[in-house]
Parts: sequence; C-alpha cells; structure tokens
Amino acid sequence: MTMRVLEASKRLERDSIKCAVPHVPTIKPLDVEAVRSEAERAGRLVVVAERHTVAGGLGEGVATELVRDGNFPGSGRLPDEFIEAGSLLTLHDRHGDAN
Repeated sequence: MTMRVLEASKRLERDSIKCAVPHVPTIKPLDVEAVRSEAERAGRLVVVAERHTVAGGLGEGVATELVRDGNFPGSGRLPDEFIEAGSLLTLHDRHGDAN
C-alpha cells in the first residue's frame, strides 16, 4: 500500500496539498511516538491505508493511540467483517480499481 499512497500523495501535491507518508512495516510494536508526532502537527488529517484486516490492524492501532488522550475525537472505521482474499489484481477485477 505504501507505493499506492505515495502515488496518491504526488497527485495531491499537484493541488498544493502536502502529505506525509510514513511507512509502517509492522503493527507491533507500533511506533507510537512517530504516529503522534505526525498527527499532532497543525491541520493534520490522518488517513490509514491498509489492505488486510481492520480489526486489530494498523488503522485500529493508530486510532487507539490518537483517541486515547481525547485530543483526536473524530474518527471513523470500516466494519469488522470477513474480507475476500486474492491478489491485488484479482480484487481490482472483482471490485474495480480505485484509480
């Protein structure tokens, strides 16, 4: 997903929207200091892109850390449900490519 997010950030940059794209290769241990450092910057919107489970995944870990102290009350998440397995190309064929 990092490569896809980097491409999206290039597109946003063309519209003068700056993005930070920290690469998070592992969920545990989660680099909480890095997450908070990026999220606490003024005007920052945090978006987590992951292609695996949402329950117990990276998004949940990041959200938990950001709402723990009450400073980031706005959050949303995908429903916890079974996901289809398959290569990225197979899933794009089934559901369409986001590009």
